[in-house]
Amino acid sequence: MLKNEKVLAAALIMVGIIVLGCSIRSGLQSFADKERYVTVKGLAEKEVKADHVIMPFLYTEPGNSLEELYATIGAKNKKIMDFLLSHGISKDEITLSEPEVRDLSTNEYRENFNSRYMLTSVITLSTDKVDKAREIATSKLELIKQGVALQSDYAHQAIYQFTKLNEIKPKMIAEATRNAREAAQKFAEDSESKLGKIRSASQGQFSVDYRDEFTKHIQKVRVVTSVDYYLND
Repeated sequence: MLKNEKVLAAALIMVGIIVLGCSIRSGLQSFADKERYVTVKGLAEKEVKADHVIMPFLYTEPGNSLEELYATIGAKNKKIMDFLLSHGISKDEITLSEPEVRDLSTNEYRENFNSRYMLTSVITLSTDKVDKAREIATSKLELIKQGVALQSDYAHQAIYQFTKLNEIKPKMIAEATRNAREAAQKFAEDSESKLGKIRSASQGQFSVDYRDEFTKHIQKVRVVTSVDYYLND
């Protein structure tokens, strides 16, 4: 009798282990099914027109007398100011910087020079009249005819800006999210699954770049949204 009881107890323990194993397996499978997901990215791009521009007018003037140089700079600055005002620019859109003075005699690598001093003057136009500024940029020949030889360098290039990003953000985020869902839906169909709810989502940073070097007033706004979707059987 005792032997039979031991056999029965062992059998019950074995059955219990089998049932427990099946339960654990079922639970793990259920958990794994819930954690099946796909990560997709949605892109939204939009071309916009710059609504503000910062445009410097730079020139240099060599000479040996600072007094004469400042007089020359003053006369040429007035020509630039009059030029801008004649093209519909207001005074509050124009900034005149203090001239930069360089004493060339202190340059040990410059052995021969005709002028001791070099003055650099910068007048900056900052305006929302982007089209007007672009017209002015193509009319600089008028200043050259008046003896103002404008120059350009890497540090003094026209900067076009788009300042209304917040106005287009909502629609672009919605478009990027919609594109992400379409990609997830296609993946679900290809894998013979059903697209579930969103598991997590993150919005990338907005970027605003020039379309190209020749049309900097036309800019490209871009955002990428990353979304995780559950996949169901």
